[in-house]
Amino acid sequence: MERWLKTLLPLAVLLLFALLMTSDWYWKQPRGPHNDVALHIERLRAAVLAEDWQQAEAAWQQLDAAWRYMIKRLQFSVERDEIRGLTLSLARLRGALQAADRNGALIELAAAEEHWQDLGR
Repeated sequence: MERWLKTLLPLAVLLLFALLMTSDWYWKQPRGPHNDVALHIERLRAAVLAEDWQQAEAAWQQLDAAWRYMIKRLQFSVERDEIRGLTLSLARLRGALQAADRNGALIELAAAEEHWQDLGR
């Protein structure tokens, strides 16, 4: 019995860690509108296309809050560089919004959306 325990326990732990590290598809799913990153990206894109900069700033705040929430869920299943890439895209996006630069904001939105879609691949 002790021999089985010494064999199965490490295997079970390794299996658990493998499942955790490959479960990004599960953790990336939104659990409500407050943490739906893709939805907030689309709302922000609509505000930028309408050149409604106050609404775009509010949408960016919601997107940033959703992303900060998702970082905590994704930190064990996604590489740190991928997380940093999306965080930097959002920082550049905020600068474009503050400058009311429609083209720059759309470019950074496209980059952020691509980062989000490729997260964990």
